[in-house]
Amino acid sequence: MKKAPKTARRTVGKAARPHAAAVIRAPGIAPKSAAKMIRTPSPPVQPVAAQDIKIMAHKYRVGETVYFTSPTFGRAGASGSYTVVKLLPSEGDDYQYRIKSSGEAFERVAKESQLDRI
Repeated sequence: MKKAPKTARRTVGKAARPHAAAVIRAPGIAPKSAAKMIRTPSPPVQPVAAQDIKIMAHKYRVGETVYFTSPTFGRAGASGSYTVVKLLPSEGDDYQYRIKSSGEAFERVAKESQLDRI
């Protein structure tokens, strides 16, 4: 009984060169040049202790009255007493708040570093 060849070569046209020949492979057989993938386990990772995780929270609560200090480039009349309307996500290291003054028809966004307790 004859053994079947692993790969069969077929040339295209009469003047085909050996390096230009098409290679037909049976399904499931990898080419000889393909490297075998070696899988290794991942290195062990130390678990993070719950004490090491620092969870920051907003300093002020909704409805609390705070003193807002406006930045030096802003209007001087903006400083004063405000009520916290909404807690906003942090921007960098500073939490943000939506605040409203009873003397103004609009709300402002202030950073936690611009607010103080009354």
